[in-house]
Amino acid sequence: MPRKIRQLIKELKKAEFVNRGGKGSHRNFKHKNGPILTISGALNSDVKPYQEKLVKIKIKESKDERKR
Repeated sequence: MPRKIRQLIKELKKAEFVNRGGKGSHRNFKHKNGPILTISGALNSDVKPYQEKLVKIKIKESKDERKR
C-alpha cells in the first residue's frame, strides 16, 4: 500500500520543518536551517516517487546544515 501525503507531512514536521502556508493543495515547508520544500496533493492522495525522494533529500540537507 503506497504512503499518503499525510505521512510525508508528519515526517517533515518531525524533522522540524514548519508549514508556511500554501494555495489549494500545495503546502510550503521551511526549515530553520534553510531548506524549502513544496508538497502538492490532497492529504489522502498517494505519494509520487519524486515526492518521496525530494523529502528524503531535504531532510538530509537540513541535518547537514545543523552540523555546520
